[in-house]
Amino acid sequence: METVLGAGVWRVEADPAELEAAIINLAVNARDAMTNGGRLTIETSNAHIDEAYVAAHTEVVPGQYVAIAVTDTGVGMDSKTVTQAFEPFFTTKAVGKGTGLGLSQVYGFVKQSGGHVKIYSEVGQGTTVKLYLPRLATQAAGAEQVESNPSPEAAQEETVLVLEDDDEVRAYSVDSLRELGYRVIEAHDGPSALRLLERQPRVDLLFTDVVLPGGLTGAQVAAQAKTLRPALKVLFTTGYARNAIIHHGRLDKGVQLIVKPFSFSDLATKVRDVLDSSG
Repeated sequence: METVLGAGVWRVEADPAELEAAIINLAVNARDAMTNGGRLTIETSNAHIDEAYVAAHTEVVPGQYVAIAVTDTGVGMDSKTVTQAFEPFFTTKAVGKGTGLGLSQVYGFVKQSGGHVKIYSEVGQGTTVKLYLPRLATQAAGAEQVESNPSPEAAQEETVLVLEDDDEVRAYSVDSLRELGYRVIEAHDGPSALRLLERQPRVDLLFTDVVLPGGLTGAQVAAQAKTLRPALKVLFTTGYARNAIIHHGRLDKGVQLIVKPFSFSDLATKVRDVLDSSG
């Protein structure tokens, strides 16, 4: 078990006993998902949910949040199971091994606190559950809103290949990058992305999810892509907690990574940084 606690994490207003129960519920679920052992990572960080994310998740209020992520290296869940996970009495455990109330209670607590819950999971890879609790209003009000700088935009004809199997996330990424002036092509799995790379006259950046369907991981696609185009820049994205995915060996340290959900300005800045880097 590992804890990675962010520096300068904001204060939130939530019932301490219910928060403790929520984290214990998630830890118990994580333990049960790792029948042969594994690694449990609990991570905290500040987060900002912007209007663009809210457009696709209408139940969420934009603003500043504290994120608590609980990640395991267990059996994972398919997309259908993820959509049912918060339903009362839904459980993947055998009879007598659990009530199925754990995640629904977590969901209820977070919603009651004005927050948001998101699950990222892949079969055979593991699961991250992220709890977003709103920043304490009095503290947020005391911090003056500094006028933000314009988001950095594309240079002429710069092309980004977006590789993402989640249709909603891919659409958001593609729309955001096009708004910033990039030429964008897209693929839903590794083999499709590599075929596009072979055909396209110019691709400056591969923006890829870490965990993908189709037999190739994001890292494997990136390695093959670099043999086709040695000058290609690579930016990874994942819904898993940053420290969990790096420490579990799925990415080498030092790689460029942006964690979902990312804001429009975060994506703009990160993409520009990677494209302008000398590495």
